[in-house]
Amino acid sequence: MASQCAGKSSWPELLGVKGEVAAATVERENPLVTAVIVPEGSVVTADFVCTRVRIWVDTNGIVVRVPKIG
Repeated sequence: MASQCAGKSSWPELLGVKGEVAAATVERENPLVTAVIVPEGSVVTADFVCTRVRIWVDTNGIVVRVPKIG
């Protein structure tokens, strides 16, 4: 699905960084998306949205999943 979306779609290099830094990086590298910081274990919708990147963070605010469009 991500291939249908414009711009960069995945940020594996952001694993292990602070969520706020990751969100700013994602939005800078693909201005068409909005980064949303989500605490690990949160319940989220299963819909796919080309303009959303979820930044999954642990209790310390560190990125624990590769941020990607969806």
